[in-house]
Amino acid sequence: MVTTDSEFDEILDADTIAVVGCSATPGKAAHGVPNYLREHGYEVIPVNPYADEIFDREPYDSLDEVDEEIDVVDVFRPAEEVPGIVDSVLDRDDVDTVWLQLGIRDDESGERVRESGRRFVQDECMKVVHQRLRG
Repeated sequence: MVTTDSEFDEILDADTIAVVGCSATPGKAAHGVPNYLREHGYEVIPVNPYADEIFDREPYDSLDEVDEEIDVVDVFRPAEEVPGIVDSVLDRDDVDTVWLQLGIRDDESGERVRESGRRFVQDECMKVVHQRLRG
């Protein structure tokens, strides 16, 4: 699991972040955090089967449908959904990091991600880490 600032800093060098559970509702963390990331130069790919438009683009229904290259998968979904999301990540060759937002933990999924040679972050806010290291 990623724990050092140098590891976090390497992750923050990413270009493209797919946000699973990205929200179209301003005021929700699942909207504000990805919007902050957009404002700081990241390409944010929203993944939400229930929204028609987020950040002026049509969101993907699932990670499996994303045909763009992804560096980081940022997860705003309950912990019980993480194993399925990780299954989708492990089916892809492009994802370097799985990041579970603040309050979301799944040690078993983390182990699967690490065994695949990728980075895993859990129970951390990407915006907070970005502000601390790059603010």
